[in-house]
Amino acid sequence: MQQRVARALTIAGSDSGGGAGIQADLKTFAAFEIYGASALTAVTAQNTVGVQQVQVLDETLVLQQIDSVLNDIGADAVKIGMLGTASVTTAVAQRLSSVYQGPVVLDPVMVAKGGESLLKEDAVAAVIEHLFPQAAVVTPNIPEAEHLTGSSIRSWDECAKAAAVLSRLGASAVILKGGHASAAWTRDTLPKELQKEAFAIDVLFDGSRFTYFVTPHVESQKTHGTGCTFSSAVAGGLAAGLNLYEAVGTAKQFIYEAILGAATWSVGHGHGPTDHSVRPSFARGLTAGQWYLLKDVERSNWEVIG
Repeated sequence: MQQRVARALTIAGSDSGGGAGIQADLKTFAAFEIYGASALTAVTAQNTVGVQQVQVLDETLVLQQIDSVLNDIGADAVKIGMLGTASVTTAVAQRLSSVYQGPVVLDPVMVAKGGESLLKEDAVAAVIEHLFPQAAVVTPNIPEAEHLTGSSIRSWDECAKAAAVLSRLGASAVILKGGHASAAWTRDTLPKELQKEAFAIDVLFDGSRFTYFVTPHVESQKTHGTGCTFSSAVAGGLAAGLNLYEAVGTAKQFIYEAILGAATWSVGHGHGPTDHSVRPSFARGLTAGQWYLLKDVERSNWEVIG
């Protein structure tokens, strides 16, 4: 008897260095034992130091790739990353709305780790107008959230407020990644368990409740492609049948272990890649409205705090 395999489609740009983009997405899907397919939106000449060149593909070719995958293989989840232009963004949104009904994880890729722009300004409005309403969850980091909301974020409370603002733009849920948070931010508004040490905190707003996911902070330069990896891990969890909170918790633990796994690597001369070969531990039983702290990595034990 044939076995049904969970499937995920990534619609994103490439990374010739292998640490981000569809390369990171497909590696992550493989780690989750998800069959991964891809629709390439742009080709980048890129490494750990920066982005040297970007060539966005014609929307006709992008759409043909999407059709080829969905008409034959199908997808249990779709992850959207770099789109590049407003025309590609609008075309992708229109095609998905007509042919796909499953969960969409939207990573609003705007700037590469080295600071290079990956999304034209007119495309930002197109992402908000056409893709936010289709997204099961949007996964911005702090700089992206600042750009999308037009407001600076300088505290944990402002992270939560920004997630709520982005949700009101049309997304069903927003997970604001706190990796760019400043160590100088006051911690006295956090649960007492988090006030003495450095932690990496992501906040999920589902339209009514906030849920927080906390792991120990890892001081590392091996962070190239973490946003791509995290969002594709969320998509992988959803494709595997996890609920949103379980998928985010699983992705949070996966990226934590992926950064740790690459800690001793020497790859490139800039921001190195993470270790996509780590195996995810599915976080079961997570629900909305809690502060979750990862206590036991091997057992995927998330403790409710606060």
